Amino acid sequence: MDLRISPADFDDLALPAFLTDHLAELEPTAPAESRHALDLDGLRAPGVRLWVAHADGPLVATGATAALAEPGHEEVKSMRIAPSHRGRGVARRMVEHLVRDARARGVTRLWLGPGAWSSSCPRARSTPRWASSPAAPTAPTPTTRTASS
Repeated sequence: MDLRISPADFDDLALPAFLTDHLAELEPTAPAESRHALDLDGLRAPGVRLWVAHADGPLVATGATAALAEPGHEEVKSMRIAPSHRGRGVARRMVEHLVRDARARGVTRLWLGPGAWSSSCPRARSTPRWASSPAAPTAPTPTTRTASS
């Protein structure tokens, strides 16, 4: 599989549909107050970096990082793997990319937000070795392990 990860092109017509599917997948798995996925406008906000993965052409994954109030701290957001590509290492490669990008920019802590691990990105298969429990969306917990731990 030829997987290419690149910054999101917000003019790509496939992106809004892919993100809408992500929000729809969250609906049956979590109450509304527990859904922290960013919509398209939220992903365009300053301090948010959205990455997309294409496999042999089509869009198959998204992953984002969002700056938190604490300087040097960011949170993983909007992780989604297309159903056709789950279990094929796409989530692992996306998370590895997010970590490399964050480190290259001097990020010292990369928190796993609750929206980063949904039914569209099963935690058991995709959580990297350095991660454990998810952090709250704006207040990381001391027990959450990060890329710098």
